[in-house]
Amino acid sequence: MRCLFAAAFAVLLSAAPLHAADLSGPVEQGALVLGQTQPGTAVTLDGQPVRVDEAGRFVIGFGRDAEPSAELVETGPDGSRVVTPLTVAAREWDVQRIDGLPPKKVTPDPDFLARIRTESAAIAEVRAVDRASGDVFAGWVHPVEGDTVVSGVFGSQRILNGEPRSPHSGTDYAAETGRPVLAAGPGVVSLVHDGMFFTGQTLMIDHGHGVQSVYAHLSRMVVAEGDVVTAGQKIGEVGATGRATGPHLHFGVSWFDRRLDPQTVLGVVGRTAQGG
Repeated sequence: MRCLFAAAFAVLLSAAPLHAADLSGPVEQGALVLGQTQPGTAVTLDGQPVRVDEAGRFVIGFGRDAEPSAELVETGPDGSRVVTPLTVAAREWDVQRIDGLPPKKVTPDPDFLARIRTESAAIAEVRAVDRASGDVFAGWVHPVEGDTVVSGVFGSQRILNGEPRSPHSGTDYAAETGRPVLAAGPGVVSLVHDGMFFTGQTLMIDHGHGVQSVYAHLSRMVVAEGDVVTAGQKIGEVGATGRATGPHLHFGVSWFDRRLDPQTVLGVVGRTAQGG
C-alpha cells in the first residue's frame, strides 16, 4: 500500500504546474543562493546548466563583479518553462592596505611565474568539478576553533606595499599559529598542497554542486586528498605560510570559478541560519 501511495504521489507531483523556484539567501554580488524547484526540473542560470538533485534542490552563485541582472530558467518534466529575471544587488567594497610583504611576493620574479601558473591550473581543475552530493545543504560551522578577529574581508581592493592588486577572494581570520582549523561543512578533501607560492599550505573541500571551500596559509594539515570530512572536523592548524604577514586563516568559498563571500555563505548554509 505504501509503495502504491508513493508512486501515486510522484505522479501527482510530476503533473503539478511548474512554478518559480523558491530561493533562499540574498541575490547580490558575492552570494550563494539555495534553490528549491519541482523534482525532475532542469535549471539554467544565464544559459549555464545547474545541477538539480532528486529532491529538486540546487545552488547558484554570484561573483564579486556580477552583472546587475541574471536569468533563471526552469524547464519541467512536461516541457513547460518558467523564466525568472533576477536583480543582483551591487555591493560596495573596502580598500585594504597591506605593507611589509617581501617584494617577490607582491611582484613575483619571472622564475616563479611558471610555478604560479601550475598551481592556479590545479585549483581551477578542482573548482570545475560538479560532484553529485548534498553536502552543501548540510549545516556549516565557523572554520576556526574559538573566537577570532576578521582581519580581511571578501572583495576588498588590496593595496600591497603600495601597489594595487586583485581583490581579496575570501575572509581572513586572525588567530595564533597552531589554532585548530575546522572543515566548514561536510565533504571530500579535493586538494592538499604543502606549499603554494601565494597561499602556502593549502587545502580544499568539495561540498557538491560545484561548491568548494579553501583553507590557506596553514602551518599543518591533518587530512589527505580523498578523505571524507564532517562539519567541524579538524583539518589543519592556523599558520603564516605563503604570502602572509602574520598567522591567520584565509577562508574562501567558490561556486565553480566564481569566488563567493564566505561570511554571506555562512549566513545562508550555516547551522544557525538553518535553525540547527
